[in-house]
Amino acid sequence: MDAIYSDIWYQSADTRLQLYARDYKALGGGSGMPVLCMHGLTRNSADFEWIAAHLAKTYRVISVDQRGRGKSQWDDQPANYAPGVYVQDMFKLLAELGITRTAIIGTSMGGLMAMIMGSFAPQAIAGMVINDVGPELDPAGLKRIAGYTGKGIAVATWQDAAARARETNAVAFPDYHDDDWLAFARRTYEVRHDGSIAPAYDPAIAQAFATPEPTVAPPDLWGLWDKLEGLPLLAVRGEISDLLSAHTLKKMGERHAGMKAVTVRNRGHAPMLDEGEAVTAIETFLQGLKS
Repeated sequence: MDAIYSDIWYQSADTRLQLYARDYKALGGGSGMPVLCMHGLTRNSADFEWIAAHLAKTYRVISVDQRGRGKSQWDDQPANYAPGVYVQDMFKLLAELGITRTAIIGTSMGGLMAMIMGSFAPQAIAGMVINDVGPELDPAGLKRIAGYTGKGIAVATWQDAAARARETNAVAFPDYHDDDWLAFARRTYEVRHDGSIAPAYDPAIAQAFATPEPTVAPPDLWGLWDKLEGLPLLAVRGEISDLLSAHTLKKMGERHAGMKAVTVRNRGHAPMLDEGEAVTAIETFLQGLKS
């Protein structure tokens, strides 16, 4: 699905880096309520291109590249590749755009960021969609992600990139075909200056797994989760996810009265949010928010 978006370039919160975002203006004369889309650890703004284009019939959708991903500048201080730093960048972006209140769609790491933003500035968040992540993460999924993050090699062709993408992510998308993997590769790989094709992120983001207290995902965020009480929330889980268990999803609902939840069939970590049940749940959820 095609949609017109404009490029946003802005300075990071520490003013050291140039960062990038896509701005999908509301196309259908709708309310234009802002929806901020934040990607996972190794992904970028292209992850949301389908759902962003779809929602842009009604809403203004901002899809970001966190520092070190996509078109955003790499950070020469890898310690800054941490959710708390990314959150500061997001509040800087919203302030520059004059957005004082927004809905959030956050996938994986982006969902953890949404939780941080909601706990520190609930008045600025109309509601949030948390995609296949929660306050407690399965060690098996974290181990799998750590196993490939920062280890992607440059390849010569897009067909090679698609094959690499399949090797890494087939567990999450068992029904994908060759065309799907090629599209996946074009979202997650980029052409480097030497003409090679490589993952569209700084390999140094992998250092987040190497610290004594991993910054990519603290082990217990239930205290943070409890601070979100009162914020409208939709939790999305992949049916075969190895990161967010069905047990944790149930516990999330028990500790957050009114939380909505949807499970996406035949998807692991993390649903792309172009699946029918996910789209319907997100549309219904956003329609119920107060801008």
